[in-house]
Amino acid sequence: MSITIKVHKAADGKLKQQIEAGNNVWFADVDLASGGDDGGPDPHALLDSALGACTALTVTMVAKHKQLPLEDVRVEITHQEAGGVYHLERKIDLVGALSDEQRSYLLGIANKCPIHKALSGKFEIATTLQLASTK
Repeated sequence: MSITIKVHKAADGKLKQQIEAGNNVWFADVDLASGGDDGGPDPHALLDSALGACTALTVTMVAKHKQLPLEDVRVEITHQEAGGVYHLERKIDLVGALSDEQRSYLLGIANKCPIHKALSGKFEIATTLQLASTK
């Protein structure tokens, strides 16, 4: 399934961008020190949050399907950039009366979330310049 993401300048803010995906709308911005208004997460936070959300959703869906006693999945993502490498650290807290075996199984599932797979693979980005529009 492919969805088109549309991004354009928001009606308010100096640099704030409106992001649209289907019926969903949210915003990205940069902090005051970078010239923005801090009107939303910056692009790095959006990338990192995609991994966190995908991890939590994937683990939760599998646990429900397997009827495991998982109450919540809490994911914390941090990143560092050095030497051209974007290093992500993901900490996962599986809340519930799970056995060690179930926890190990769900940790393996976390590594199979689609965003984890994408970020662990090779990216190819094709960029084209569209004709300027007035809308």
